[in-house]
Amino acid sequence: MYFPEEIIEEVRTRNDIVDVISGYVKLQKKGSNYFGLCPFHNEKSPSFSVSPQKQMYYCFGCGAGGNVLTFVMEYENYTFPEAMKVLAERAGVKLPEIEYSKEERARADKRSTLLEINKLAASYFYYQLHQPQGKIGYDYFRNRALSDETIRRFGLGFANKTSDDLYRYLKAKGYGDELLKDSGLVTMEERGTHDKFWNRVMFPIMDVNNRVIGFGGRVMGDGTPKYLNSPETMVFDKSRNLYGLNYARTSREKYMLACEGYMDVIAMHQAGFTNAVASLGTAFTTQHAALLKRYTDMVILTYDSDGAGVKAALRAIPILKTAGISTRVLNLKPYKDPDEFIKNLGADAFRERIEQAQNSFLFEIDVLKREYDLGDPEQKTRFQNAVARKLLEFPEALERDNYIRAVSEAQFLPYEDLKRLVNRLGLQLGDQPVKSPAPETDGQQKEVRRKKDKDDGIRRSQRLLLTWLIERPELFDKIKGIVGAEDFREPLYHQVAQMVFEGLEQGDLSPAGILNHFINDEEQYREVAGLFNASLKESLNNEEQKKAFSETVLRVRRHSLDEASRSAADIGQLQQIIKEQAALKTIRITID
Repeated sequence: MYFPEEIIEEVRTRNDIVDVISGYVKLQKKGSNYFGLCPFHNEKSPSFSVSPQKQMYYCFGCGAGGNVLTFVMEYENYTFPEAMKVLAERAGVKLPEIEYSKEERARADKRSTLLEINKLAASYFYYQLHQPQGKIGYDYFRNRALSDETIRRFGLGFANKTSDDLYRYLKAKGYGDELLKDSGLVTMEERGTHDKFWNRVMFPIMDVNNRVIGFGGRVMGDGTPKYLNSPETMVFDKSRNLYGLNYARTSREKYMLACEGYMDVIAMHQAGFTNAVASLGTAFTTQHAALLKRYTDMVILTYDSDGAGVKAALRAIPILKTAGISTRVLNLKPYKDPDEFIKNLGADAFRERIEQAQNSFLFEIDVLKREYDLGDPEQKTRFQNAVARKLLEFPEALERDNYIRAVSEAQFLPYEDLKRLVNRLGLQLGDQPVKSPAPETDGQQKEVRRKKDKDDGIRRSQRLLLTWLIERPELFDKIKGIVGAEDFREPLYHQVAQMVFEGLEQGDLSPAGILNHFINDEEQYREVAGLFNASLKESLNNEEQKKAFSETVLRVRRHSLDEASRSAADIGQLQQIIKEQAALKTIRITID
């Protein structure tokens, strides 16, 4: 599916980026740009910049950047077509019908229909909860101290004791058996057709855009299983969705509370902790972590305090760490889960526990400690060796040393003794000891590092030059004939430079429009946004800064000629390159 490029540009240009982002982030004008706290990571000092001239945003803290379309996609977790629709409606632009292949159209229609069926089912369950036959379910929720407002907010419902009333209701709405089977709400067997859920209180599961994608149901009475979830469908993948995230993503807190069940999420939201989410009857996955990473850099695990909850926390911690999320663990004792804790001690005590949440690594050490009898010298030694091996998980010497200090204090182990033990085990396992790195002695490694530093320096020069040209298009006339798009030799940089130089040549440069060409590749998109937002300390207001601009231009050209000389096809070509290299020494760029 796709929109014509001219329509994408019309939607983008009709939505001023400052106006749109101001609806989400408090912005303050500083110079020609606007600044605010980045909505994509936790920060105390504003590093999130919005440029009216470029029609782009960029965070100098986390590197998030883009145009108005990608902001809405990132903040609202919308797909590209969804962001286009929202912004088109905002600007009064009529979108053409999205062009689908026959297969894509059939798939899109089916997906849309399944979402309609789920929405109808959620309304049906909610209605049943408030009828005489649903009193058992309503009483259950009220006995769990849920208010009518909370029941309404989460759309809680009841599936009747009869085994096919939802099926008959949906059939009466005109939906065929095949679709109802694919919705996961109906089971069809040789002996007949019956509802997936019956005699259960119902928890509609919504995606981040508040669309019902599935259900969870808790049985009333002693039936099994106690909790039952929708099967995987075209619209429901439990490993990629989190219960409560549709509300939690808009919380102003800088962390997420991850728990185990529906009732924990609901109880926390009702108590004011609207940043709580739960996995959907499955273990925490890498997809869950990636989803959370869009909204936060810190997760506090509020899993049950029993053995199963501890195991779940131990599984989640390395997954969150790999995703780059800082993790802490809440102590719920003497209660089992957040719902029980809040009912007994209240929201203020729960917030205190959040503030006291334990570093996840120190939690892992505490759990490890339970496996040993520290009254036995042999067991104590084995525990200390296990701790030392675990500390070797930190590859950076400084971070590892910080944790050695923290563990020594928490476990009453002498710091120097523990450090020596870690170093000795590290050497045995081929790891590096915790000390300042020795001076580099290997010539080959020095050369690799030197080349990397040089490459990074050239890329920075190219980013600076592109940013200068975008900030001040009049500089383009000053460098014509000296440097061109062909001097940006790395493929992505070259592609972007071509678009920038063409836009400058034609007098219609649009950085935000250039970004649209990379919207389907997240990694490239972020890198291109960075190309247009190099940190410009050199504002070209004095002679020293003007000299820096001249040197940057010449550095880019010089590097290009050096690269060309290494791949010259013949002696004539090489002589021409040498001539151009010599000519660079006589070039003076003036920008007054």
